[in-house]
Amino acid sequence: MEAAGGLESLRALHKDLTAFEGAQLRNIDKLCDEIKAHIEAFRKLLDHTPKSDTSRRVVASGTIQIEGDEYAVNQKFKESAIELADALDLDEVQSAKLLLDSQEDAELLGRSTVVSAVVAFHERRQFLLESLRTLLRNTQSPDWEEQIRHEQLQLVADILEVKDGPARNGSLYTRKCLKAMADVEKWIQALGERYQGTLALGQTMAPEFDEMMAFQQSSLTQQHESLAAIVTYLIKGGYTGTEDFYKLLEYLPGIERWNPTTIHYIPTIASFTSQYGSPENGGSLGEARMLHRKIVDGKDSSTWALRDLQAAMITWWLAEYSGWYLEQHLASPVQGADFESEARHRSDAFFQALRDGAFHCTLSICSQVYPDDSYDPARNGLTQYLLRDTPPISAEGAGMNVRFRDLLLEQIESFVNSFISNMPDTLRQFQSSEDDQRKRILGAPASATRSTVYDQELHLERFLVIVAYVFDKRTEAAETFWADPDSNLYGFLQWASKRQSTPRVGAFCDMLRSISRGEECATAAHQFLLDESNATPARIRRSSSLNWGQILSELSLYAAKIRDNPTASRPPIRYGGKPHAGDIDEPESALMLECYLRLTAHICKESSIARSWLMSHETFNVVGVMFTLADMTVPPRLQACTFMTMHAVLTNKTAEVGATVWSALDQWASTPAPSVLANSRPGKSITPMVCMEEITFEALSKSFDQANEFVALLNSLVAPSVDDIGLHDALPFPEQLGAAYRMAGIEPYIDFVLGKIFVSVVPLVDDPLQSRFLTNNVLSLVVTCLATFNENLVILANRSTVSVDTAIEASSLAAYARLHPFSRVMEWMFNDRVLVALFAAARQDINEVASASPSSPVVLTVLRAIEVMNWIMDLQSTYFEIVRPLVKLQSSGHRQAVLNPTLASFEDSVATNLNLIVDLGLYGGIGNQELAINSLKLLGKLASSRRLNAFSSVASRQQLSGNRLVSVLEQNDDLERVRTSFILAMQYDDRELELGPTAPGWTIKSLMLDFLSHCLSSLPDRANLAHAILGFACTGSTVNVEPDGAFARQASLFHSIVRLAAEYPDGIDGTIEAWSSNIRQKATQVLSHLRASTLTFGLTMVELRAADFLFVMFLRLALITPETNFDGLLIRDEGFTQADSANVFEQYLGQRSFLLEYASSELRLVIAEGTPTLKARILSTLFGSTTMLDGAQLPNVPIFDLLDFLGSEFHIPVLSPLTKLFNDVDFTAVLDSENDTGDQTSQSQLVEQLLALRLNELRKAGYLEDPHEQEKALIDAEAYKTFSKIQKNIRALEDVRLRTLQAWCNLLTLAVGHCDLDQGGRASLILQALQTVTPKLERYAIESAPEAVILAKLVQALLFQVEFKTSVPERPRGADVVDDRLFHVFRTALRAINVPDGDVNLREVLYSICFRYLTGIIETGGSTPGQHNITQTLKISGKKVIDTVCDDAYGGSGTCRASAVLFLDALVAIAKKENSNYMIDSLVRTNFIVVLVEAIRDIPNELRDSEAQDIPLLLAYYDSKLALLLTISQTRPGATQVVSAGLFQTIRDSGLLSVDPDLGITIDNPNALAKYYTLLLSIVRVIAAVVTSRGPQNTQTIDAAKSFLEENRALMVAVFKRQARIGAAVENSLVGGGSGAIDVEELVELFVMLISVTGFLD
Repeated sequence: MEAAGGLESLRALHKDLTAFEGAQLRNIDKLCDEIKAHIEAFRKLLDHTPKSDTSRRVVASGTIQIEGDEYAVNQKFKESAIELADALDLDEVQSAKLLLDSQEDAELLGRSTVVSAVVAFHERRQFLLESLRTLLRNTQSPDWEEQIRHEQLQLVADILEVKDGPARNGSLYTRKCLKAMADVEKWIQALGERYQGTLALGQTMAPEFDEMMAFQQSSLTQQHESLAAIVTYLIKGGYTGTEDFYKLLEYLPGIERWNPTTIHYIPTIASFTSQYGSPENGGSLGEARMLHRKIVDGKDSSTWALRDLQAAMITWWLAEYSGWYLEQHLASPVQGADFESEARHRSDAFFQALRDGAFHCTLSICSQVYPDDSYDPARNGLTQYLLRDTPPISAEGAGMNVRFRDLLLEQIESFVNSFISNMPDTLRQFQSSEDDQRKRILGAPASATRSTVYDQELHLERFLVIVAYVFDKRTEAAETFWADPDSNLYGFLQWASKRQSTPRVGAFCDMLRSISRGEECATAAHQFLLDESNATPARIRRSSSLNWGQILSELSLYAAKIRDNPTASRPPIRYGGKPHAGDIDEPESALMLECYLRLTAHICKESSIARSWLMSHETFNVVGVMFTLADMTVPPRLQACTFMTMHAVLTNKTAEVGATVWSALDQWASTPAPSVLANSRPGKSITPMVCMEEITFEALSKSFDQANEFVALLNSLVAPSVDDIGLHDALPFPEQLGAAYRMAGIEPYIDFVLGKIFVSVVPLVDDPLQSRFLTNNVLSLVVTCLATFNENLVILANRSTVSVDTAIEASSLAAYARLHPFSRVMEWMFNDRVLVALFAAARQDINEVASASPSSPVVLTVLRAIEVMNWIMDLQSTYFEIVRPLVKLQSSGHRQAVLNPTLASFEDSVATNLNLIVDLGLYGGIGNQELAINSLKLLGKLASSRRLNAFSSVASRQQLSGNRLVSVLEQNDDLERVRTSFILAMQYDDRELELGPTAPGWTIKSLMLDFLSHCLSSLPDRANLAHAILGFACTGSTVNVEPDGAFARQASLFHSIVRLAAEYPDGIDGTIEAWSSNIRQKATQVLSHLRASTLTFGLTMVELRAADFLFVMFLRLALITPETNFDGLLIRDEGFTQADSANVFEQYLGQRSFLLEYASSELRLVIAEGTPTLKARILSTLFGSTTMLDGAQLPNVPIFDLLDFLGSEFHIPVLSPLTKLFNDVDFTAVLDSENDTGDQTSQSQLVEQLLALRLNELRKAGYLEDPHEQEKALIDAEAYKTFSKIQKNIRALEDVRLRTLQAWCNLLTLAVGHCDLDQGGRASLILQALQTVTPKLERYAIESAPEAVILAKLVQALLFQVEFKTSVPERPRGADVVDDRLFHVFRTALRAINVPDGDVNLREVLYSICFRYLTGIIETGGSTPGQHNITQTLKISGKKVIDTVCDDAYGGSGTCRASAVLFLDALVAIAKKENSNYMIDSLVRTNFIVVLVEAIRDIPNELRDSEAQDIPLLLAYYDSKLALLLTISQTRPGATQVVSAGLFQTIRDSGLLSVDPDLGITIDNPNALAKYYTLLLSIVRVIAAVVTSRGPQNTQTIDAAKSFLEENRALMVAVFKRQARIGAAVENSLVGGGSGAIDVEELVELFVMLISVTGFLD
C-alpha cells in the first residue's frame, strides 16, 4: 500500500475533503485519520530534494535502491531519470522512483514514462495544495457544527505547529507559502524562456515536448493559485502577523507585469488590508497606523512596476483603515493627532489613488475573474467604456478555479462594504464632483462639449460596476443588501438611485441586476423599486430616484413617440464611441431605455411576484409597449432588449399568456409599416402582410443581438406552459395564428430560424462566443419543438378506446400532427445545409470542451446538438411513417419543400460524417455528466444501427477492414483515446460508496455500461463498436485478441468490467442499495451478452476463467433471508412491490441468474475439454467449498441453498382500480406495450398519458363539473397508476425468478450428472437435491405452474439418474431412506396431478415422473421397495387422479396424452404386481378401456389425414395406447373387459388387417410399410394376450380368435412367406439395418401361438 504523502493517497484525501466540503462524506472520522497521516507532508509543503552529482552517479552506475529493493536499470532508463531530474530539479534517485511508479499510467494513457512522471509529480503537488486549501477553508466555514470545526482547527494547528509550539510558527509557514509562490513564478518564467529559446533557435519540438511544456505551465499556475488561497486563509484565520504583510509589501513592487500569477496576489493583499487595517479583526490602531505610513505615506519611497495595483491596494487599505476614525473618543490611544487633517489627507490620498487608476485596476480585475464565455454585452460594453483610457489587464486570469474566484470576490466584497460604511463622505463627494463636472460639460459651447465629454470622472460609475461584478451570482452575499432596510448597504442603494445621469443609470441598473438574483432577492429589488415609486409624486415625470414609476413612464413615453413618428430613423447607441452632448441629456435615450429594459427583464425572470405585478398593471400594457418599442426604426440593441423583456415575461407562462404574446408577435411581424413598405413592391401573389413578415425577418437577421434574443423569445413561446400536465396535447400557439393572410401555424418563424439564422447568419458571425450563443439558442428551440411533440398520442389513438381527437386540446389529432412545429423542424433536420451546421455544432475541440465548465457556451452548444440528434433518432420513424404523409396530404402547393428526398434516415447523413462517432466517444469520457449521458445515448443508437455497421474497405489495400465505425476510430488512433477514457471511468473507487448515486463516477459507469449492453444486444453476432472499445480486435466479421495489446495484458475495458462485477459491493451496512446493485447488474449484463454470443463466447470464457471469476463470485454470494433489506424495505413489507426495492430485488436475482448460467457454461466447457482438476474444483465450489490457488479451502454457499429466492414471497396488494369512470378504457394494449419496446418507462408513460386523456375526455363531456367528482377521478387515476406500477414490478420479478430458477435447475442437473462419485455418493446427492426441491414442487403446483414445471423437470431429470436396481437383491445400508424419499416424490406428483385446474404442461412432466418411479420399481424385479403399496396410495389420492389421467390420455395436447397413457400403463403393471384389480376397475369406471379399443378403428383414417411431420408423434401415441391395452389384456379381468369392449369387431372395422400386406396402409412416411408391420405386431400382441389371459377354457374367446384367423388367413400367409423369404416379399424383408427394416419373427410366433391355441389347423 502506498505511504501517506504519495500521489494516490493525496488524491484519495482530496476526494474525501471535496466530498466533505459538499456535505457528502459519511465517515468523518476516517477523514480526520487521513489528514493526520498527511500532516508531515503538509508541513513539508512543496519542499523536495534537488538534483545532485552524487545521486546522478548512483543512477549512472546502473544499480539503484528504492525503498529497500535493488533495481538494475538499462541505459534508456538512466537517460530518462536524468532527463526527468533536469526537468523538475529533482534528486536523480527520486526521479528514478517516480519513473517506476509512473510506468503503469504511461502504458494505460499511451504516454512516455517521462511525461507520465512529470504529470504525476505536478499532480501530487496540486493535490497536496488543494487538500490544504480545502481544509483551511472548511475551518473558516460557518456551515459546519462547532465540534467538527474544532477538530479540523486542531488538525490545522498540528500542521502549522502552533498547537504546542509558538504562535510565530504560523507566520513562518505563511512565509514558506509566499516563498513557494515566488519559486513557482520563477519556474514558470524559466519554462517560458526555455520555450522561447527553442523557437528562437528554430528547433522542431516534438508534440510530446510541447504537451509537457503546456501542462507544466498550466499546473504550476494552478499550484500558484492554490498557494495564494492558502496564504489568504492563513491570514483570515489569524495565523499571521504584520511582519508577513511587510514582507509581502517588499515583494510586490518587483512584479513587473500583469499575468495570472499577479492576479493570484489580489485576495492575499486584500485579506492583509482587511485583517490589519480594519478595527473589526482584532488588530491594534498602533500597528494600523504604522502600516498606513508604509502603504500611503511611503508610497513614493518604493517604485512599483504596477502603479495601478499599488493605487488599488491603497484604496482597499483606506476603506478598511478609515473604520478606526468613524467614532473617535477621548480615550483614544492616539494622543495629539489632528484627526480632521488626517481625514482630509486620507480623502486626498484616496482621490489620488483613483487618479492613478485604482478603480480602473479593481474593475479590470473583477472583469477578469469571470470566464470569457460569461456573455453579458451590456456589462461588457459598459466596462469597456469605463476602462476606455486604461490598458487592459491580461485576460489569462479567466481560467482560475471557481473557489479561488469566490475567495477573490469575497475580499473585494470586504472592500465594498468597508468603503460604503467607512467613507460615506468620499462617496458623496464622488457624486457631487461628477454632477458639477457634468453641468460644466453641458454648459460649455457645443464645440467644446465633444472634446470634454471624455474628461469627466466616472468614479462612482466604476464603483457601481465593481459592486455588480462582486455580487453577481453570489446570492448569499447579495442578500446582505436586502436583509436590513436600516443597513448601510440598503442606504447606499437608496442614495445611489437618486439624481442619476444617463451613464450612471446604466451602472446602477447593472448593479441592481447583480444583487437581485434568485426569487427572494429579485422580489426585494421589485419592492425597492415599488417603495421608491410610491414615495415620488406621480406628476413628476422624472423622479429624484430610480423606481418603477419612472421606468414604466419612460418606456411608455418612448413608445408613444414611436407611434406618433413611425418614420424616424434609428438614433445612435454607443458605449465606446464619443457621444454627443445631446445624447447624454435625453431622458429617452436608447442607452437609458436599454438599461431599463434589461433591469425589467431580469427582475421579471427571477421574481414571480414582479412578473405578475407587471402583467396585471392597470396602465402599462407590457406586451403592447414592448412590441411598439421593437419597431424597426429603433437601434438593434434596444430592439433586442424588448425581445429579452418579453422572454422574461413568459417565464412560467400560462397558455393564455402565451397565446396573447403569439398574437401580438404575429401582428407585429406582419403589420405593414409605411416607412418600410414605401420602397418595396410585393408580388401579385404575396400579400402586404406576408411581404412585411419577410422584411421583418430579414431585418432581424442583420444584427446578432436581435437575432439571438428573437430566437430565445420564440423558444419561450414554444415551450410548454405551466398548466400543461405533461401530456403536450395542445399546440404551443393559437391554432388559427396567421390564417388571415397565409397558412395557419408558425412555419415562417421556423423557416426563418433554421433556413436563415442557422445556416446563413451563424457562419457569418465573427465572434466565436456570439456564434456559440446563437447556435445554442437555435438548437434549444429545435429541442423544444421536438421534445414537446407527443408521439404517444398516435399510439394511443390506434390502441386505446379513448377518443384522442376529443380528448386532446388541439382541434384534432391530424391538426396537431400537421401544425405542431415538430413537423417543420423535422423536415429541416433532413436539409443538407442544416445538417452541415448541425454536425459542425456537435464537433468542437475536445480539449476545450473538457476544460470548460458545464454551463459554458461551447459545452452547451455541443450538448444541444447531440440532444437534437438523439431526438431525431427517436422520432424519425414517426415522422416518416405518419406525420410527413399527413402533412403532404393536407398542405397546399405554396409550401416550400426543404427536405432532401434522398435521405431515408438520419443514419444516412451520419454515414458521411463519421467523425461524429469519434467525438461522441471522447465526449462520453470527459467527466461532464449531462454531456456524457447524451453522447453515450446517441453513440449507442448509432453503434447499434445496421445501416452504419456495414463493413468498410480500405482503398489502399482493397480489402475488408471491418466495421466502418470501428475503422473511423482507428484512423487517427482515436480508438485508444476512447478506450482509455472508458477504462479510467470504469475503475472501482471505494469513495463512490460515500456519495452513492450522486457520485459522478457512478453515473458515468452506469451510462457506459448501458451503452455497451445496448450495442451488444442489438448486434450480438456482429463485430461492432462495443467490441472494439472493450478491447477486442475487430477484423472483418470476427473478433480476436492482439498478442501485445491491452486485452492480452488484462488491462482492457473488458477486464475492468470483470473486476467491477466481482468487486463492486451490493450495498452498504447490510442493505442492498439500488445504485450499487445497479452497477453490478449492468456489469454482469455486459458479460452475459458476451458469453451468449458465438462471436465472443470462447474469448470471454477464457478470460473469466483466468480471473477465477466463478470462484470469486461464489465466495461473495449471500443468502436471501426474510431480513434481507432491499433499498430500505424487506420483501414481506407491504410497499415492497410498489417501491424501487422491487427493482433492486429484480437486479439482484438477475446477477444470480447470470452466475448460475455462467457456471453451467463453464462446467460444460470443462467437461468437453476433459480437465478433471478444474472440474473437481468447480464441483467442490458448487457443493460448498472453494479451493483457492494456494490450496486454502474457503466455505461458500452451496448450490442447494441457492434456491432461497423461492422462499421470498412478496406482498401483493389486492387492488381493483377500474371504477366506472375508467372501466370502459382498454388498458391491455398499453400494458402489453413493454413487450414491443422492452422499455418499462415508456409503458408507465403511456399509462399516465392514457389516464390524462381519459380525464380530459370526461372533463369535456361534463362529467367532472362537480369538484368532488373531479377529486375522485384524480384519486382513481392515481390508484391505477400505482396498480400498473405494481403489476409491472410483479411481472418483472416473476420473469427474473423463473429465469433464475431455470438456471439453477440446469446447473444442478449438470453437476449431479457429471460428479465423479461412486454410486452411493451420487444417490446421496440426488436425494439431497430431491429433498430440497420436492416441497417446493408441491407448493408451486398449487400456487404457480411456471415454477412448478421447471421444478418438475428437474425432478424428472434426477429420477432418470437413479439406479433403482441397487435395491435388490442385497439392499445396501440406507436403502429404506432412499425408498422413502423416492416414494415421497411419487406421492407429491400424485397430489400435484390432483390439483384442480392444473396446468397441462405440468401434468405431462408429473406423468413422466410417476412413470419413471413405477418403471424403476418394476425394474427391481421384486416387491415394492420399502413395502409401499402403490395401489393403496393411489386409492388414497382419490378417483380424480385416474379421471384426470384418463382425460389427458384421451384428449390431451401434444405429448401430454402419450405421457398419460404411459403412466396408466405403469399403474396397471404395478397393480398387477400387487395383485390388485383397482386399476382395471377404475378404467372400467371411466370407460377408458372401451375408448382404447375404439381408438383402433380410427388409426388408418388419422394416419392418412395427418401431416408428415405429425406422423412420428402420432405413431408413438398409438404404440403407447396399444402397449397399455396389452398390459390390461395380460390380466384376466382386463382381458375380459377388452373383449367385452369389442376388440375383434373394432379390429375388423378398422381394416388394418385387410390391406395388402406388401403395401401396408397409406402413410406420408418413407418407412410406411415398416410402421404398418409395427402396428400390426402391437395389435396381434393384444389379441394373443387376451386369448392367453382368458385361457383355453373360454370357448367364446377361442372362437373369436379362430374367426380372426380365418378372416385374416391371407395376411398370415403373407407374413409366413415373408418370414420364409418366399416371393417378392423376400427383397423387402430386412433384418436389422435401419428404421425401415421389417422383422416379422415375433409376428409369426404370435400367429403360430394363436393357431395352436385355437386349433385353427384342425
